[in-house]
Amino acid sequence: MTRGKKPREVIGWREWVGLPEFGIDVVKAKIDTGARTSALHAFRLSTFTRDGQDWARFEIHPHQRTALDAITVEAPVVDMRRVRSSNGEIQDRPVIRTDIVIQGHRWPIEITLTSRDEMGFRILIGRAAIRRRFVVDPARSFTGESDAP
Repeated sequence: MTRGKKPREVIGWREWVGLPEFGIDVVKAKIDTGARTSALHAFRLSTFTRDGQDWARFEIHPHQRTALDAITVEAPVVDMRRVRSSNGEIQDRPVIRTDIVIQGHRWPIEITLTSRDEMGFRILIGRAAIRRRFVVDPARSFTGESDAP
């Protein structure tokens, strides 16, 4: 370990994360160091222009297999990014910036919006979002248990 640097906290391959700007305290996330970008499953995604700026409107369903807790949000689009999905398909996705909370730590990340309905997690956290913040232990899950629902 280098002098002066504090050790990074350890997180598992899946964690409870919060999206406070959207009013979401916890959602189950996959921590994927193989993915550079983070991705959020956005239901009913549409884009529009407001005062010359591109925006996205979409629903978030924080819990799997139910739409009863759906939250409709709007966010400015900061970029359009070409992303290769896990099945090899290339997609152009809108990118938004929002705060994320993991183990009580809060910071802004960029996240792409896409349809992840067939996936087991509503959000995928890529390595760019956690770089220099955490070490990922693939043998662990939900290390911030106090954050759990």
